[in-house]
Amino acid sequence: MRIGMMVDVYKPHVSGITTYVSINKAYLEKHGHQVYVFTFGDLDYADEESNIIRSPGLPILDTGYYLSLKYSKSARRLLATMDVVHVHHPFVSGTIAIRYCKSRGIPIIFTNHTRYDLYMQAYLPILPDVVGTIALETYLPMFCRAVDLTISPSPGMRDVLLKFGVTSKVDVVPNGVDLTPYQKQVDPIDRRRLGFNADDVVLIYSGRLGPEKNLIFLLRSFAGLVKAYENVRLLLVGDGPERDNLEDRVDLMGLQEKVRFTGMVPYSDIPRYLAACDAFVTASITEVHPFTVIEAMASGLPVLGINSPGVGDTVTDGLTGYLIPEEDLASFTAKLVRLVTQHDERRRMGENARDSVSRFALENTVKMMDERYQQVVAHSLYKKRSVRARYIRFLDSLGL
Repeated sequence: MRIGMMVDVYKPHVSGITTYVSINKAYLEKHGHQVYVFTFGDLDYADEESNIIRSPGLPILDTGYYLSLKYSKSARRLLATMDVVHVHHPFVSGTIAIRYCKSRGIPIIFTNHTRYDLYMQAYLPILPDVVGTIALETYLPMFCRAVDLTISPSPGMRDVLLKFGVTSKVDVVPNGVDLTPYQKQVDPIDRRRLGFNADDVVLIYSGRLGPEKNLIFLLRSFAGLVKAYENVRLLLVGDGPERDNLEDRVDLMGLQEKVRFTGMVPYSDIPRYLAACDAFVTASITEVHPFTVIEAMASGLPVLGINSPGVGDTVTDGLTGYLIPEEDLASFTAKLVRLVTQHDERRRMGENARDSVSRFALENTVKMMDERYQQVVAHSLYKKRSVRARYIRFLDSLGL
């Protein structure tokens, strides 16, 4: 099967969607499919993967995104040969998929990876919440009706889509994770390299350092914790637009000796950092399917988070970690205290966490998605027999 993955941005940009597309592409190719990634910009970037199809776009500041509303002619011709396309961003890539694929009878699957309502609040704070909500309630239901199948990575995200008025069918298919690197024995990063001692309780967050991750809240809670518990440390693995602001906050709080920033590290080294730590912490409420949380759990770490779609669908309170019901600083800090002081309970929850993540194993989730691909391709056959679809394919064959 020829599968077209359509994304607004791809490598070298780092994100959960980029990771999802990359690992799923490799797994699908391993099992005999031909997978192409259609994206924009970075035309001079040397891709290590095959079949990355880039079209020109206008760079949007230093975000890594490029603005364009069309593919190059060669990309359009190649896209027309796909058996199915899988859209991962609904606004730009989604619009292009509807324009180029629907009239040709090529089925379209859309996975909603992002809490767009919360991202608008984080990146467009001057925009009234009601304006963003109305825009989403207008666009998402219409777009989901236009595609052949909508996928949600978690039950919580499906509920969010329903809240925005999506009435078409929404299947839940988790975004799979290659668990092997996290569940095998690895050589942990030496804590001394990080300025930590062997008897410190080390909390770790890994991922993008962006405003949507609520890391200021996490630092405020940690600052309260270390006033009473001297041997607790926090490791922030990753990079992003909030890093300078976060480092300034650490300095102002006097936490320079207790908080470490690693910056961007090779993805292959993440298991080593997780293995050197005692628990994973996140205050984000924007997750849809939190790769980093699942990776931490696969490494045997309990997780502290806020009960929201994504994290709440992944962590079981009291069994694989702790969840607080809402964004409350006192409640979060109280759970942090329990996490760092109850050593036996922390280890028990870590063992439970490792055992609980098999449902996210890549081999299981890709099989589920492959079944969806087969279903929509079978259901789309009649569309390709229509007079209009045959006429458009005739024009495609002439290069028109």
